[in-house]
Amino acid sequence: MENEIVETQEKETVKKTVKPKKIKDEKKNKSHSTNWLACFIAGLIGAASMYLFVYYVMPMGSTSTVINKSEKEVTVNENGIADAVEKLYDAVVVVTVYKNETLSASGTGFVYKVNGKKAYILTNNHVVDLSGKSAVKVIFTNGEEVEVKIEGTDEYSDLAVLSVDADKIVDVAEIGKSEDVRLGDTVFTLGAPLDTEYYWSVTRGVVSGKDRMVEVSLTSSNTSDYVMKVLQTDAAINSGNSGGPIANSNGQVIGITNMKLVSNGVEGIGFAIPIEDAVTFADAIIEGKSIKKPLIGVKMLNLSDRWSLYSNGITLNTELTSGVVVVEAQKGAPAAQAGLTRGDIIVAIDGEEVKNVARLRYYLYRHTVGDTVTVTIERNGKKQDVKLKLTVANEE
Repeated sequence: MENEIVETQEKETVKKTVKPKKIKDEKKNKSHSTNWLACFIAGLIGAASMYLFVYYVMPMGSTSTVINKSEKEVTVNENGIADAVEKLYDAVVVVTVYKNETLSASGTGFVYKVNGKKAYILTNNHVVDLSGKSAVKVIFTNGEEVEVKIEGTDEYSDLAVLSVDADKIVDVAEIGKSEDVRLGDTVFTLGAPLDTEYYWSVTRGVVSGKDRMVEVSLTSSNTSDYVMKVLQTDAAINSGNSGGPIANSNGQVIGITNMKLVSNGVEGIGFAIPIEDAVTFADAIIEGKSIKKPLIGVKMLNLSDRWSLYSNGITLNTELTSGVVVVEAQKGAPAAQAGLTRGDIIVAIDGEEVKNVARLRYYLYRHTVGDTVTVTIERNGKKQDVKLKLTVANEE
């Protein structure tokens, strides 16, 4: 019993010790609750006061301004393209080619520059490059037809520069930058599709692609002769549009239309020469510079053309599926001087893969006469690099 009494007393003692602390905590909690309630009521009063201040005191215009800052308005103005077309319209000409005083072909061009008493017109080489032609003329928007002079042409870049007396022109085009355009930008063309039946027709589209590498043939054969780096557009390009301008929505010329893909299942894929390339060529012609392309001096065939190689007595044991085979290295030409010989397979120029003759020409023509290039060849199954100093040579 004594033990039980002691235990009870100890418990009671403990209760007496703990009880004052519990009461103190309850008072503290009540104090916190009172403070929180006071803060909550003060917040409601503050919010109500701010609402009354904004509603009755602030000007309605201020509230409207705050709301508009979070809105974004977009305005579509279709007149922009019409203004751009009007800006370029009178600089565009119809190019006509006469053979024995009979109209044999037509295309489009545009006045891109005036230098003194002469004005210069850009168009495509294939528009004016016709054997046996007797005259090339242009028709201005005022209806006047004037004979022009061909200052220079280049079949690989498909460019031609024409000149006419400056007092004959109606207007000059504003030149833009193709490098500044983005995919999806609005563009339009001006030209004479379907020969001369629909003068100065406008077609509209977007920039569908940049830096497209398109292989082209300069003859009626199925073999590609060259590669062109061009802009791609879905704006309609028809026969007769060749040589005309493709312009941005500010009416600035960014390229020269020159071809389109024609095939079953293909629609809306047209191409244009970047204006920077065209102007560089045209300025060189106007300044009297000779346009000479560097050649390595070889007779060559595509590795894929096994029948032609066999016909030339060349049989190769290689695992390669693409490249250019040297059929003959011309005596004294850069290729012969560097040691290239019959049966060598050219696979790269300056590290750029050479798949065929068209690609080889493209990479070579990015250089000028006098440049030194590194040519990678495969000979007897082993690759090696040789250096060539480019000069003007006759390529068969």
